[in-house]
Amino acid sequence: MARGVLVRRGGPAWRLGVELLAVGLPAVFVLLGAPGPYEWSVAAGLVGCALLPLRHVRPWLAVVGSLGAIWGGLGWPAQIVALFVLGRRTRLAATVPWLVAVVSAAVVPVLQREALSWQSVILTIVFAVLSAGSPLGFGLLTATRERLTTSLRELEDAREATVAARESAARAEERARIGREVHDAVGHHATLIAVGAAALSASTEEQRTRDAADVLRTHAKEALAEMRSALGLVGPASAGAAGLGELVDRAREAGLDVAFGALGTARTLPPAPDQAVYRVVQEALTNAARHSPGSTVRVEVDWRASDRIRVEVGNGPARRPVRGTFGTGGAGLAGLAERVRAVGGELTSGPDGDGFRVCAVLPRAPETPPTGLRRVDAAAGQPVAREADTAALPDTVPGS
Repeated sequence: MARGVLVRRGGPAWRLGVELLAVGLPAVFVLLGAPGPYEWSVAAGLVGCALLPLRHVRPWLAVVGSLGAIWGGLGWPAQIVALFVLGRRTRLAATVPWLVAVVSAAVVPVLQREALSWQSVILTIVFAVLSAGSPLGFGLLTATRERLTTSLRELEDAREATVAARESAARAEERARIGREVHDAVGHHATLIAVGAAALSASTEEQRTRDAADVLRTHAKEALAEMRSALGLVGPASAGAAGLGELVDRAREAGLDVAFGALGTARTLPPAPDQAVYRVVQEALTNAARHSPGSTVRVEVDWRASDRIRVEVGNGPARRPVRGTFGTGGAGLAGLAERVRAVGGELTSGPDGDGFRVCAVLPRAPETPPTGLRRVDAAAGQPVAREADTAALPDTVPGS
């Protein structure tokens, strides 16, 4: 921290500091080694230091720029920096010619200037090889470490992806097992209900009893069909916004006082939000029948917005004791909120005066879910469905 400015590693200030150090420090060593064996040794050494920024473009250019300084005896500080970068950015085989060039530039002038014994010649060559090979090898090792680190990171990512895939497969297998068990158990009883209702309808002479038995058999068969659809045992469910009219009619047949209306013109929706609209109304009617028997229920579907659809179901207080239920939505408000959120919609529910209100706003196309279920005070400012608007929806589509 300097004067309130944080210098981040890897930032412009950091890179500038490293560059000044990489160029300035070799230059200092060149000046400390002055005057050198030749009159031009210091100048050649400083030129080699000045050419070091070329290593960012082509490392070999910095090596070439320091060869004259090596010949003049003051080029090792700049050459060490250049060889290190060359090792980081070049494969091992490609560095050998440059190593030979640098060693030759360091040894040949010494042999020309001085009369050395063969032992001194060998020591001079070894010194030059070690001086040039050390930064070159360190650069090669650094590059190898970086590649290994990247490979290990990729391997770890692949391992995590494999573990996640296995866990997902295990969850899918467990869901399939639970689905089969649910189908076997619930399907068996639903079938028995349908068979018993059919037998009751055939054996009774009372018309009201026969009609009730027929309704019971129909609901049992439809419940079994929807369960199979939800478990993936048959094709996708066909119930959607177009089936709301039939759903409301069946709710009325079961004893609910339902006022159904639509605002605007109904449009075709993608399967996911289309089925979500249906389930919202179905679950709200189920809750009204279960918790507020005898109440007046209003169902309103608002198609007027261009990018979303609004569904509202509200009911008044119960007018008679709870004695039975109307069907089942299969998931409750929590499951309903999850379904709405899955298509990018928002579900709100809460008391509405003496009654209850459920409101869902869904996009016309599925998207990433931004919200979930939240309780709100829904007492004020909500439109009431108008019976005259029911013509906006088709009359009959498969219901539930």
